[in-house]
Amino acid sequence: MSQSQRRLAKTATYWLTHISVAIAVGWAVTGSLAAGLAIGLLEPTVQAIAYWLHERVWERAEARTA
Repeated sequence: MSQSQRRLAKTATYWLTHISVAIAVGWAVTGSLAAGLAIGLLEPTVQAIAYWLHERVWERAEARTA
């Protein structure tokens, strides 16, 4: 598996875990499955993109110090 494929797989599994937790928390807090789904789908998707960017920054920083 290439580094890019590994990064994509890692981001995808992180997104799936985060989305599951966010839906459950959103549902528990609001008592509404629809609201839980809305919260749970939006926030983790944005967070996954931020995580992917964060990983890229760290990889570039590590490459510069190597």
